[in-house]
Amino acid sequence: MKKITTLALTALFGFTMLTSTATAGSINKGQSIYTKKIKGQCADKTGGAFAVAHTQAEWAAALKDGKFEDTVKAFCPELKTYKEKWTPHLFEFANEYASDTGNEPAC
Repeated sequence: MKKITTLALTALFGFTMLTSTATAGSINKGQSIYTKKIKGQCADKTGGAFAVAHTQAEWAAALKDGKFEDTVKAFCPELKTYKEKWTPHLFEFANEYASDTGNEPAC
């Protein structure tokens, strides 16, 4: 019985790690999305300028309130194309390089 319980808990833990990793955003992918998909529609503003437009708390609040896309469009008013699947990646990118972090992206 103890082996079955251990096996079940191990499988549950593995499944949890797999699904949480799959839904999490990627900083590098967010940077790539900004550079390839958004920058050209945003008067060629750099990714650094985009990220430092807000603090980490402001980016997190926009994400939590479901207003992340609106926040991106406020920074880039000419943005015509935005895909919801970009949000987790752009959030991770913006959060990593927000104005209160002191980090600077390479783009």
